[in-house]
Amino acid sequence: MAEDLLDKGAIVQRDKETYAIAPHIPGGIITDFNLLRRLADVAEKYGVKAVKLTSAERFALVGMKPEDLDQAWQELGLVPGAAIGLCVRSIKICPGTTFCRMGMQDAVGVGLHLDEKYHGMPLPYKFKIGVSGCLNNCSEASIKDLGLVGAAKGWRVLAGGFASGLNPRFADVIATGLSDDEALALAAKVLDWFKAAGKKKRLGKVIDEIGLAAFKEQLGLPVE
Repeated sequence: MAEDLLDKGAIVQRDKETYAIAPHIPGGIITDFNLLRRLADVAEKYGVKAVKLTSAERFALVGMKPEDLDQAWQELGLVPGAAIGLCVRSIKICPGTTFCRMGMQDAVGVGLHLDEKYHGMPLPYKFKIGVSGCLNNCSEASIKDLGLVGAAKGWRVLAGGFASGLNPRFADVIATGLSDDEALALAAKVLDWFKAAGKKKRLGKVIDEIGLAAFKEQLGLPVE
């Protein structure tokens, strides 16, 4: 039976014969429109069944033959998005103050910084990050392992959310009113803590095991 090909960023499909690939496009932002043409050209050339927009702001080319994967990646000139595996997945970001009139904080700048530093970083379990520039929370930060939500007085940082499974969990607010640098520093602490904990489960489940107060205390955050 065919399996996922992690080294090729390829996810086996329902037919157990073809694969989907999801090139990494940080933040889902494309400014070189030739990339869109390359995606279309590769999809057409190799007879993919569909190009699907994913919830993680990626284009997935669905229905690729295994013998075409290497050449398709070469022609795309992109690296795989971290769609599978025990690692930091692609960071989901909203338009923030770069594009959106509602933006209160620089979701694009902060989100791309997080993506560049952490995308694909190996961890004990999968880890999702969302960055929203205002309280409308378009990147769904409240159901991410780590979420940043912009407000008028700075970033709210959330931890422990997930939407998968039968018992989804909303993230806990662990800090408010942070600057860009402070929010990024706290994000680094959360990721380091999760890596060191070594638990093969979502961060929210680990927080539930030890208690939110203990989690915040171990991060050096004030406990109310």
